Amino acid sequence: MMADAAPPTLFVWAGGESALERMIDCFYDRVERDDLLAPLFPGGVSTDHRRHVTLWWTEVFGGPPRYSESLGGYQRMLSHHRGLAITIDQRRRFVSLMSIAADDAGLPDDPEFRSALLAYLEWGTRLALHNSQPDSEVAAHAPVPHWGWGEAPPYQP
Repeated sequence: MMADAAPPTLFVWAGGESALERMIDCFYDRVERDDLLAPLFPGGVSTDHRRHVTLWWTEVFGGPPRYSESLGGYQRMLSHHRGLAITIDQRRRFVSLMSIAADDAGLPDDPEFRSALLAYLEWGTRLALHNSQPDSEVAAHAPVPHWGWGEAPPYQP
């Protein structure tokens, strides 16, 4: 890569949509067997849910914005978490299992990519934890985050 060239998106670096789909499938396969997270998905995790989450990650990591275009963007994602009352332990387990799923799926294991992946997981799960609490004050309309190699600035509506 030339010094002037922009780095590839996390989406491209990860291996594209098929790589993210593998990670999401590996993750939800683990979730379905996990005593702490399985109760959030009574009856298991549907193929549609897995596909929708893959589209979310694709968009967040710099791929095509199909989640926003076909599924409603941030507001839709928010609606899926409202009222779940996610616990701190569930949030931590989510991060842990997703990190393991990235290994299971063969995603790149270089420190820079894994740092960006875990930074998004920490940010996203903490937001989901907050947004899932009964009567929590949430930003009802926000952009879908576009994660990159560095840190995200604070969101100010």
